[in-house]
Amino acid sequence: MTTEFFGMLGAAICMGIAAIGSAIGIGIAGQGAIGAWKRCYVNNKPAPFILTVFAGAPLTQTIYGFLLMSIKLKTLGAENPGMALGLGIASGLAMCFSAIAQGKAGAAGSDALGETGKGFAQYIMVVGLCESVALFAMVFSMIA
Repeated sequence: MTTEFFGMLGAAICMGIAAIGSAIGIGIAGQGAIGAWKRCYVNNKPAPFILTVFAGAPLTQTIYGFLLMSIKLKTLGAENPGMALGLGIASGLAMCFSAIAQGKAGAAGSDALGETGKGFAQYIMVVGLCESVALFAMVFSMIA
């Protein structure tokens, strides 16, 4: 195997791990949204469509993984394969765990909003804080 292989592997790993985190986070947040909707239907309350925002929020980490892979890691892989591999793994994991945390926060936000009908702005701020970890990982990795 050539050393370039490891650089390209780092790019692919970054994208893959970020996407895995998005899938897990969406699953967690989606379960929370579905549970909140069910409770609304059982209680003959309107089911807030806005809960889809919480369910879909972790998807952005896949986009960040793709951007980092295509903009930085492919180029870096040719120049410094070891760094591209390490950066890809570390960045991918940061994005992955950000998406999982975001899914948990989104599930809690869905539960609270579905029950009370109040507090969307506060709940989405917490979801956004989880998002910022992935953004920082992407940006700092691009300037590394």
